[in-house]
Amino acid sequence: MHIMEGMLPWEWAIFWWAITAIILIVGIYQLNKIVRKDREVLPLLAVSGAFIFVLSSLKIPSAVSMSSSHPTGTGLSSFTFGPAITSVLAAIVLLFQAVLLAHGGLTTLGANCFSMGFFGPLLAWGLYRILKKTKLNIYVTVFLVVFIADLSTYVMTALQLSLAYGMDNFIPFLEIFAVTQIPLAIIEGLIIMVAFKYIAKLKGDFFLKTKTISEEQLAKINA
Repeated sequence: MHIMEGMLPWEWAIFWWAITAIILIVGIYQLNKIVRKDREVLPLLAVSGAFIFVLSSLKIPSAVSMSSSHPTGTGLSSFTFGPAITSVLAAIVLLFQAVLLAHGGLTTLGANCFSMGFFGPLLAWGLYRILKKTKLNIYVTVFLVVFIADLSTYVMTALQLSLAYGMDNFIPFLEIFAVTQIPLAIIEGLIIMVAFKYIAKLKGDFFLKTKTISEEQLAKINA
């Protein structure tokens, strides 16, 4: 997913940086607000950030020479803290990876953060808010949300590359990404689903504080 350094024309690099900068400002504000309100959410924030770092560092070369495939790890943060805060966590991870791991780049950081840290999480957060009101099993809900967060990130990456190099490349980019990304999205969904179950059973009040689940849902999980 990480678009490599220098692979976006400067006008598109600036465009994505400008949009992402606004999102990050909002995210930092929300992050400060939630931490000031209840510092007990810090461990969950740390775990969410760790998932983003570890899973998104599993770089798998893609047939598209200017990018790569990997899990995103943003699912847990997406439905727990929302897309703005997730974008802040993702930005920190992406900056570290660009500087120390040569994974992504600084000029493309805005584009990468928008796709992985905001767009995917935004769709996932919206889907979670819809599905949590239904009778769908909470674990199935988590799986679907994480799956969407992962897959939609690559849809946006394909769009970003296509805007820069021609929209006739959009479908070919999607087709190439799909080969590796659909299986990865399924695996990531299962991993986060198990992690969610473990955290909910061990420290379910974390999710209650962020209004991720209701007391009734937590009772069913611990039953």
